[in-house]
Amino acid sequence: MRSYKVLTFGCQMNEHDSEKMSGLLAAEGLMKSDTAEDADLIIINTCSIREKAEQKFFSEVGKLKELKAANPGLVIAVSGCIAQQEGRKILRRAPHVDLIFGNQNIKDLPDLIASRTRGNREVRTDFPEAYEHELLPAVRTGTVSSFVNIMFGCDNFCSYCVVPHVRGREKSRRPSDIVAEITTLVAGGCREVTLLGQNVNSYGRGLEGTDACTFPELLEMVDGIDGLERIRFVTSHPKDLSDSLVEAMARLPKVCENIHLPLQSASDSVLAGMNRKYTFASYMEKLGKLRAAMPGITLSTDIIVGFPGETEEDYRMTVDALESIRYDSIFSFKYSERPNTKALKMPGHLPEGVKSARLDHVIDLQNRITEEKNAGCVGKTYEVLVERPDKTGDAGRVSGKTRGGKIVNFAGGVSLVGRLVTVRITEGKKHSLVGEMV
Repeated sequence: MRSYKVLTFGCQMNEHDSEKMSGLLAAEGLMKSDTAEDADLIIINTCSIREKAEQKFFSEVGKLKELKAANPGLVIAVSGCIAQQEGRKILRRAPHVDLIFGNQNIKDLPDLIASRTRGNREVRTDFPEAYEHELLPAVRTGTVSSFVNIMFGCDNFCSYCVVPHVRGREKSRRPSDIVAEITTLVAGGCREVTLLGQNVNSYGRGLEGTDACTFPELLEMVDGIDGLERIRFVTSHPKDLSDSLVEAMARLPKVCENIHLPLQSASDSVLAGMNRKYTFASYMEKLGKLRAAMPGITLSTDIIVGFPGETEEDYRMTVDALESIRYDSIFSFKYSERPNTKALKMPGHLPEGVKSARLDHVIDLQNRITEEKNAGCVGKTYEVLVERPDKTGDAGRVSGKTRGGKIVNFAGGVSLVGRLVTVRITEGKKHSLVGEMV
């Protein structure tokens, strides 16, 4: 076996998991293949947060059946949330799959491949003891900005969400391990880190003794790392957003004035059904504190429409909230039935047509708001961390982000990558900004 290809679906957590898989495979001497057709090993890293993502996976794995027929020695592996959720059932539905391993079994990948060469088909979806403290090698997709796990799993059990069932209960990494990992990344040229967790605001629960640490305290430690320029984090649960976190964000110079704070719905009855453990009023109170402490803060959120029992009035509350809050961007979805979740058995499931119409309206509304906010950036100057050459392939242009997380494309050479530069915005587009370096 000489080459591999990882196909990644889903969130930043999955993206970083794929980086770890690549790190382990590189350590075994395998080379990354540009295409699945040329690979000896194909890993599909899956997402099961929505039914559509699951359908996309089974469509993708179905396409690989022809590759397997043409190349019987090809090894096909399935990892991630669907692997954790479905386990051995995948082998019955897609018998050309060779290996299945869950989110907490990535370190076993070399052993699984060796087992396959001996003719075995294996399924590993257990939760090993102390897996959260393992530091695995990673092949980073970018050198300037990197993902760093600070915790795994979730204890919230929102009624629509499968995450606690596929990623397990909440476990925090030791702060010393996190700081050491970031320090190493910075030595290799990293200038920005995004701290990852299903709910970073509850980081530290379960850590004891010298490891005891809250999320604001962790931010303080990371802020002190020489050479690091910026700190971001996702995701924050509103119920755990503390005054001390708001204070730390405003005070620590490397923490960006940018937060993803999922609202999901502006209706208290829908929020209660979702088991979100906050009200719209308490959410707005915390949003007010963030804006008071950091007047220029950029905001993004998650919205779910069509949750079981959502009335037209409930839905209008969410639309009105989007109009008044004016997020910089949102991730919006229609409610999707997920196995093992409480919402699956709730009364009042809505027709697909109603859910789709509501989602379409939300998307159109937010597109208008985002375009208006981006247009409002024209003429202003921002500090931009240059991350890469422009994705269009134009050799004379580069791309980076503001502290608020807005993508900016402008004229410049690759020597700017990794540097902080000042850019004046000349045009606001739907999903990005265009500027010129000052």
